Amino acid sequence: MNIKKGDNVIILTGSDKGKKGTVLKALPKENKVVVEGVNMKKKSMKARRKNESGQVVAIAMPINVSNVAKK
Repeated sequence: MNIKKGDNVIILTGSDKGKKGTVLKALPKENKVVVEGVNMKKKSMKARRKNESGQVVAIAMPINVSNVAKK
């Protein structure tokens, strides 16, 4: 069963078990997918301009395709 971009999936294992979301990106060579709102990690971003302050941004990280199933 192939999981593609735009598919609705449910998370089977891990800390986000039971959550539902849409696949934002599929990475077939790495056997991973990025699901909207799942496996969120915080990343510190530097200021790009002189008067701008840095910020912390939440980014959805890829998870193994075996940990998700189509709804």
